[in-house]
Amino acid sequence: MLSVNKLSLSFGGFDLFKDISFQVNPGERIGLVGRNGAGKSTLLKLLAGRMRADSGNVNKPSQFKIGFLTQDIPPVKGTTVWEEAASSFEEIKRLEAALEEQTHAMATRTDYESDSYMVLIEEFHHNQEEFNRCGGYTYQADLERVLTGLGFLSSDFEKPLDTFSGGWQMRIELAKILLQHNDLLLLDEPTNHLDIESILWLEKFLAESPQAIILVSHDRTFLNNATNRTLEIVLGKAYDFNVAYFKYLELRAEIREKQAQAKINQEREIKHTEDLINRFRAKASKASFAQSLIKKLDKMERLEVDEEDTRAMRFTFPRAPHSGKVAVRIQNIKKAYGPKQVLRGFDMEMVRGQKIGFVGQNGQGKSTLVKILTEGLDYSGTLEWGHNILMGYYAQNQAEVLEGNKTVLATIEDAAPEEIRKMARNLLGRFMFAGDDVDKKVRVLSGGERGRLALCQLMLHPINFLVLDEPTNHLDMRAKDVLKRALLEYEGTLVVVSHDRDFMAGLCDITYEFKEGKVRQYLGGIEYFLEQRQLDSFRSLEKGEVGPSKQTPQQTSTAGKETTPKSTGQQKELAKQLQTAHSKTERIESEIAALELIINAMDESLADAQAYQEVLSKNPKAFEEYQAHQAQLAEKYVLLEDSLVEMDRLEKVLQE
Repeated sequence: MLSVNKLSLSFGGFDLFKDISFQVNPGERIGLVGRNGAGKSTLLKLLAGRMRADSGNVNKPSQFKIGFLTQDIPPVKGTTVWEEAASSFEEIKRLEAALEEQTHAMATRTDYESDSYMVLIEEFHHNQEEFNRCGGYTYQADLERVLTGLGFLSSDFEKPLDTFSGGWQMRIELAKILLQHNDLLLLDEPTNHLDIESILWLEKFLAESPQAIILVSHDRTFLNNATNRTLEIVLGKAYDFNVAYFKYLELRAEIREKQAQAKINQEREIKHTEDLINRFRAKASKASFAQSLIKKLDKMERLEVDEEDTRAMRFTFPRAPHSGKVAVRIQNIKKAYGPKQVLRGFDMEMVRGQKIGFVGQNGQGKSTLVKILTEGLDYSGTLEWGHNILMGYYAQNQAEVLEGNKTVLATIEDAAPEEIRKMARNLLGRFMFAGDDVDKKVRVLSGGERGRLALCQLMLHPINFLVLDEPTNHLDMRAKDVLKRALLEYEGTLVVVSHDRDFMAGLCDITYEFKEGKVRQYLGGIEYFLEQRQLDSFRSLEKGEVGPSKQTPQQTSTAGKETTPKSTGQQKELAKQLQTAHSKTERIESEIAALELIINAMDESLADAQAYQEVLSKNPKAFEEYQAHQAQLAEKYVLLEDSLVEMDRLEKVLQE
């Protein structure tokens, strides 16, 4: 299909790639991974023909079509959302026009027996077959499906494209590429401007696509779910693994561990051989033996451990100054942009030390509330700040608004207080700017480097209320891990807006979903939110199947019975008890789902003897833990049964 042979590329004497080779086969979905600056985006440009390598080549069949989504898309003006997305169907549009012209010709001509009329009919049938093969009869439905999946409403289709933000215009470009039926898709950070629902949709679309895909993403969960092969770029070399991302991490660690042990064993053998040589080379009777050992050493291929780029940020947030117990209290906040009501009035209280996640589709009010909190955006309602609040803010475009003509060092020195300015170089070193790096102009930095520099700015002042709006968009996986660890240790109040499920997992203790102008609270992190959203979807479906006109058996059985009316106080108390039982049931269901995931994963390991031995070698108590999880699951099912019985009893009492 497509093959890369001994590809090399250098910049300023530094080898970005050195003789890398790999092949892309039909239907393969490859995750391209590596740290910021490893050359992932450059490799995609080489494959797409946007750049030329110093040596080596990229071979592909004739008529081979490549779709390339880059991180930088020029703005488009003068077209609607639908028109711009439909522009990807160039061949269908050409065939559609040709068929219309040929249909008109066949209807108006009368020389039915002529050779030219026969040629016209043949061309018409050929174009009709091509039109059908290209999806001409279904492309409008496909277009609507993809646009809706990427978050557009049907009411958006006829709106001018230039009225949408750059992030939404990127979605249009992604929609065009997904609809083009290319042989190979090259996708560079396609989730950067997507919300969780759109990411889940894209995950499923790519997993079911027949096209070959090479995908760059720093969203681990998305990368794992959307790919089945992993290609790692490390210090100019390529390492190929025929597995998805999470399995690749395990294999990579195992391989490096085995290589390290083999190298230790070889070095031990070499030392022993050298000792024998030194011991016998001076003895005439053993000279030939010593020479044979020397030849053996000369022929021995020295083992090496695969190179690993271990550089990483290292920082923690300074101790948060003490603030009041309530950081901020929000009451009946409303915000509209013209006729569009983004926030329709809600109450929220953020307490000192809470870690809060904002989630929801783009355009639903997350960033609007963030700007109300951080930038003084006007609103109606009440917002009361607590005592001694010192805010730090990382905006969604924070990395882009840095002054391009300043050097890295000047950016920090100019923003730092006097007492910190002299420590600027040391501080930058913790964010991987060392030596001559600090003298680089900001405009030449990569997106990830700018992101690190923007994070460094947050360290310059004491903070006890930290707001991060999409902080991971340009950070590589190691940088995200360091940031996450720092946030977990952060003592102040945290508000984070992010669509990165892996980054959010375990980070927040409360989640707010923004949807259709309203804000819903979930008393848990992103995992709990996703579980509850899934349960809500199932419940909605079940409610739709029952319908308002149907009676359940329980309802029918009570028909005609005389009941004693309950007082308003009794009804309120029963409703409160029912709500408590309902919440308890949902919590137990979530706990059961989590336990079942753990047990299912263990079952897969225990089913294979070799895998079981590997698990035991790593964790001798694995089987005891497995039995303990099963015992916990049995207890949870008993609790669930009791809770469901209690819910049923309360519902019956309320209906009487």
